[in-house]
Amino acid sequence: MSLKAKLEAVIYAAEEPVTLGQLAALFASDAFEWKAQQDASASSEQAPEADYAAGQPLPLVNEEFASLNPAPDSAQQAAKTQLAASRETGPTGGPAELSEAEKAEAELEARRLARLRDREVREILRPLLDELIASCVSDDRGVEIREIAGGFRMATKPECHDAVRLFVKSIKPPLKLSLPALETLAVIAYKQPVTAPEVNEIRGVDTSAVFGTLLSRKLITTAGRKAVLGRPILYKTTREFLLRFGLRDVSELPSMEEFEKLAASELDESEFASGDLFDQKANTVQDLEFDEAGSEEIEVSPGEDLDPEPTSSPESTTTAETAAGN
Repeated sequence: MSLKAKLEAVIYAAEEPVTLGQLAALFASDAFEWKAQQDASASSEQAPEADYAAGQPLPLVNEEFASLNPAPDSAQQAAKTQLAASRETGPTGGPAELSEAEKAEAELEARRLARLRDREVREILRPLLDELIASCVSDDRGVEIREIAGGFRMATKPECHDAVRLFVKSIKPPLKLSLPALETLAVIAYKQPVTAPEVNEIRGVDTSAVFGTLLSRKLITTAGRKAVLGRPILYKTTREFLLRFGLRDVSELPSMEEFEKLAASELDESEFASGDLFDQKANTVQDLEFDEAGSEEIEVSPGEDLDPEPTSSPESTTTAETAAGN
């Protein structure tokens, strides 16, 4: 079985994300063996091509000349072995006793070599993991490898969300949080580490019961105490929070600029809708005013058909008085 297949099998079998350090500890020997095979195959492919390109046959090695002139690597190894033997033997030829300083130096050297070994294994495994991730993305498969919470985990592709949701919904209830719990969790995620009084001040309500719910769900945990009067407890989000929301770390949370853009777009939509409503109301008011004006015209129009009142003149006044006297 290839090293790449072993890495994929371990990532698939693990319930939690597998870190690169865990993979390096598991497959250190396999990684060096794989690299040796790759180097050997590369050198075997390059050497004959260079010799045939020069038009010369492969040279024969003289054993006596090789014994007199060892390779640089073998010479360095021989010198290191001789130095180690001289340290192990005392002036009488027996085993020498190491001092405390020499023991500490040897321990530091061993740690340094272990770190170098771990770093080399990580450098070997990282390209293989990148190839696995790329192959899962390019292939027509329903799963992929994601880097979540500092590790690697097998997950379904977003294209298969609907199919998986129908299946998971029937066997595993989703995580349900109330609106106050979500608000409190958001404040802790953006302000962490933060105390409960600070969260209460931001939200404007008492959130002591919500803190108990979040602690029981393992979405938040304590992070020591704040160095102020009373030394209140500090809270922060947990690894379970990253797993639940599919985040690599807290830096992937939406920024305030994104929230401002979202709020601005929603405000523009609301203003556009309110503008349409205002235009409708204005049109309605104009129609009502027009109807009132029309009704006034209708009320005044019948009076125009009546005879106008006679204007007062001296002749008409005398005639009226004569008629009254008769």
